[in-house]
Amino acid sequence: MTDAYAVVVTTINHPTAAMLEIQASVGKLSADFVVIGDSKSPPDFSLEGSIYLDIAAQHATDFKFARLAPTKHYARKNVGYLVAIKNGASVIIETDDDNFPVDGFWSPRTLRKSASSVRTAGWCNVYSLYTDVLIWPRGLPLKHVRTPVTLSPPGAELHDYPIQQGLADRNPDVDAIYRLVLPLPIDFEKDVEVALDPGVWCPFNSQNTTWWKPAFPLLYLPFHCSFRMTDIWRSFVAQRIAWENGWRVLFHGATVYQERNEHDLDRDFADEVPGYLNNDKIKRVLEDLPLQSGAAAIPDNLRKCYAALIELGVVGAEELPLLEAWLSDLESLA
Repeated sequence: MTDAYAVVVTTINHPTAAMLEIQASVGKLSADFVVIGDSKSPPDFSLEGSIYLDIAAQHATDFKFARLAPTKHYARKNVGYLVAIKNGASVIIETDDDNFPVDGFWSPRTLRKSASSVRTAGWCNVYSLYTDVLIWPRGLPLKHVRTPVTLSPPGAELHDYPIQQGLADRNPDVDAIYRLVLPLPIDFEKDVEVALDPGVWCPFNSQNTTWWKPAFPLLYLPFHCSFRMTDIWRSFVAQRIAWENGWRVLFHGATVYQERNEHDLDRDFADEVPGYLNNDKIKRVLEDLPLQSGAAAIPDNLRKCYAALIELGVVGAEELPLLEAWLSDLESLA
């Protein structure tokens, strides 16, 4: 069966140059281009050929989540995932409004493949496998930035990789500390694919990530946590649940480059401090959770993971009603 693709972005801007580039090329995959606005989005936003939903249009959907979710937050992107799923997507490619697609972005995705892997359990600086320059992904505990990573060659066995993280060139996803003290731009090696075996942890983001239908419930971005950790903590939950289903997360070379929107780096740093202080704890808590295997167990596994993060004090208890609305909406689309 041929995959049905959707590209999902959220924005508070007029159509950016990157969004115009995506819209001009989205037909190469016959993909829907779903754009989710917020309360700060321009009231006259228009991008011909896209599926754009402002707040009123989101509220008018059948999704409980769209009406319950707070505004002024990146996690409204969750509504875009639901729209894409309702419209029949079997593969969701998420990116941001400042990421420009390059070679490979519009190539059909492959779920099942053989890849080189990292097998040593613990934290892994995947970026170190793509360049000799000192660099690390946002969310990696700083004490593990220089931890050596060993890459095993691909074997004959094929695995499913329903979550695949692509890198970004020029202005990659690094934390505020890196941006304040180390140079950019940087480009990564292109022809490297890295699978993380169960027990290997590396943060992944929401800027160039491909998701297959079995993993769609794991797309959920939390609201009631540090803004700069919403996609990072989602990635930890997704990795932990993925292992129960025999899945591995795959990283691949850059298929976008970023011309970063304006940021306040001091504010970014403050928003990233909860990650510096808690990501090791989150890893240990999630590892210790008794989760169940199989697709049917994913909703309960999500509940257990977020309940554990709430108990740890890194996510607010207000998250649970939002998660329930998300799961309810997904069930209605099944």
